[in-house]
Amino acid sequence: MALPVPKGNNPAVIPEFTKQDDDKHGLSVEVVQDGIDVPVIATVDNDGPIVTRRELWAYYLYYNGDNGVGPLGFTQTLFQSLATSAAFDATLGPGHACGPETPSSACLLPWGSGTKTVSSVVLVANGVSFAIMTALFTTIGSAADYGSFGRWLLFILTVICWASQYATMALTEPSRWGLAMALFMIGFVTYGATLVFYAALFPRLARNTPLARALKEKYNRGELSAEEFELEESLEKNRISNISTAHSNIGYVVTLCLNLSILLPLKDNPKVDNYTLVLTNSYWVLVGIWWFIFQQPRPGPRLPKGENYLTIGWKQIWQAIKQYKKLPYTFTYIFAFFLLADGLNTTGTLVNICQNDKFQFSFLKNTYLGLAQALTSTLSTFGFWWIQKYWKINTKTMFVITNVATILIPLWGMIGIWTDKIGYHNAWEFWAYNIVFGLFQAPYYAFSQTMMAELTPPGFDNMFFGLFGLSNRASSMIGPNVIQAIIDKTQNNWQGFPFLFALCVAASLVIWFGVDVKRGRRDAVKFADEKRKNI
Repeated sequence: MALPVPKGNNPAVIPEFTKQDDDKHGLSVEVVQDGIDVPVIATVDNDGPIVTRRELWAYYLYYNGDNGVGPLGFTQTLFQSLATSAAFDATLGPGHACGPETPSSACLLPWGSGTKTVSSVVLVANGVSFAIMTALFTTIGSAADYGSFGRWLLFILTVICWASQYATMALTEPSRWGLAMALFMIGFVTYGATLVFYAALFPRLARNTPLARALKEKYNRGELSAEEFELEESLEKNRISNISTAHSNIGYVVTLCLNLSILLPLKDNPKVDNYTLVLTNSYWVLVGIWWFIFQQPRPGPRLPKGENYLTIGWKQIWQAIKQYKKLPYTFTYIFAFFLLADGLNTTGTLVNICQNDKFQFSFLKNTYLGLAQALTSTLSTFGFWWIQKYWKINTKTMFVITNVATILIPLWGMIGIWTDKIGYHNAWEFWAYNIVFGLFQAPYYAFSQTMMAELTPPGFDNMFFGLFGLSNRASSMIGPNVIQAIIDKTQNNWQGFPFLFALCVAASLVIWFGVDVKRGRRDAVKFADEKRKNI
């Protein structure tokens, strides 16, 4: 649902809501009376079809295939490998190829009128990709709330990502590192976009499950208090978020195990990495296609006359930002998460660069490391969900617990500046990193998504999840640019970790102490209700 503009503003961007639309999106508000803060309730989408078991499983299976093994992992490894093979050793000069022990921070590639280290080129590719995602989410993110545009947008982005992954069969020699960079960026951008618009489907699905409908009916009959309803509805959102996250990790495990069927028998084949990427992508096609078959229609309002999908998003975002005072916790969370995700995403990229250097771009070693991460991710997602459900712990507390590991990861890398004993210099540390990442970061992503769902005005899911995608998947515009400049100057990958550590700490403190999810949820429902009443 798109954001209506208050009376007196440009009416061209106001969706034509009716009383039926208000009923459809089921908004119920309890206001403050006599100084008493009465809870605000966001109800379910009463006119939308109830989520079926087949539809929900198709939703889970899409994420099972969209697990990132190809576009997020292997494609970057192949790109970095070809770029390193095409580069020359900075200490020996042009004509001297980088050896197996030469770090990517000391391998130079021709870049414009000068040169740039391989590490910097990889970080530039990431930074440009995030900038493209920023333009994508801000331009058409809100437009996905109109009609069936969001449904077709996810399908088109998915198909483009699939095509880019199959095209990696052409990456067979070092001279094609430029093409590898382009394919990596196309795959990375579309992969990140699929995650954002997939996640935007989640709040509406969660509001329309049989259990969510039953909870609302109990609340209407007076069998549940407002606080009980808020808690139980939040737990239902966490259930779907955690199960979908677990499916992504299960798909990660299955994909990596399937890859071993190629990596082991064909380990001496020069095209084994290309074949592995094709198999990885084919698995996603096989399990992901069912969502586009079984998804039930839940269209938004029609696009207003005189508007188009390329401009309305900016108008919606501007209107929302101008009224940030009505959603202080929502926008504080989005801004802080922008910085936090920037630090975390760039940290992951930098650790992967060090990991690829350590294991000499081996798909097989990366597969084993990925399995360690995926198995612990699956167990921890279900484990943290059980802990939350058993003790009825609120979402923010669970987020804070898992968020601690976000700070420790760059801190550990920072130690590597002063010693070669620890700090991502040894093989065992990359095993430890992948296990710790799996134990804490998988549930961290699930809880961060649920927090966003809690803080999103009902009916404005694509717009606010587009902004969340901007602050999450498309956030790494600061980190890569700063880090690549540091590495270019020092030719030392580890010098980038202090900045990332500071970024993660600052953003985490803002979320821990500056975001009240309970009040933010109520602000969001009031905001949505007021927008419709002002029409």
